Amino acid sequence: MSYKVERVNPYNNHQPKKEQVTRMFDEIAPNYDRLNGTLSLGIDGYWRRDALRELKKYHPRNILDIATGTGDFAILARHILHPEKITAIDISDGMMEVGKRKVKARGLGDIISFDNQDCSAMSFPDNSFDAATAAFGVRNFENIDISFQEVLRVLKPGGVFLFIELTSPVKSPVKELFTAYTRYVMPFLSGLFNTEQRAYRYLPESIAVFPQGRDMMLILKKNGFTNIRLRRYSLGIATLYIAEKPVD
Repeated sequence: MSYKVERVNPYNNHQPKKEQVTRMFDEIAPNYDRLNGTLSLGIDGYWRRDALRELKKYHPRNILDIATGTGDFAILARHILHPEKITAIDISDGMMEVGKRKVKARGLGDIISFDNQDCSAMSFPDNSFDAATAAFGVRNFENIDISFQEVLRVLKPGGVFLFIELTSPVKSPVKELFTAYTRYVMPFLSGLFNTEQRAYRYLPESIAVFPQGRDMMLILKKNGFTNIRLRRYSLGIATLYIAEKPVD
């Protein structure tokens, strides 16, 4: 099954989404961290910390961080969860180069490693990880079903998949305020940072058609996950999804 968000591309309809997403993030990588903090008004830090605390009861020792970008979620997971190993993957070398520098500066190179991998075709053996995480990356997947099936494959039985994604609020006036902010304010601010504005026009377009709430829970169930639940943040601006790989 194809989802509308898979057909929303940063630049055009002639190249595969994966290639366009890679190009987009390579271009914005130098300014990404500074701009991201400005655009989110810092509130995404709360979402990330709260989400990772949900993993404490699972005691994951080996974590896969998907669409890691510049590695912030992986670094935060190290501080909150204290795992033995975090494998951070992404398709953008530009973003990961920034992440590698941050990890090295914090002395975490023996715990957090980076690898250029597409989550729809990972090279890891079956049943490799206790947990898989993703922060604001699922919207960029070229094929959500195949990617979710791959995540399920590399998780150990009983392992957990946790991801946060920006979602569209459904209640007024938050819905209208969020729409105005993403459509007009975000592109304007990105211009002040002299970065690729197209990336921040792509953002609201992909959020608008991203499966959310019950629809996303059904997608996770269809792809083999169980014990699926969600938590909405900031009146629906972001949503946390948690799902498990069956033990049997």
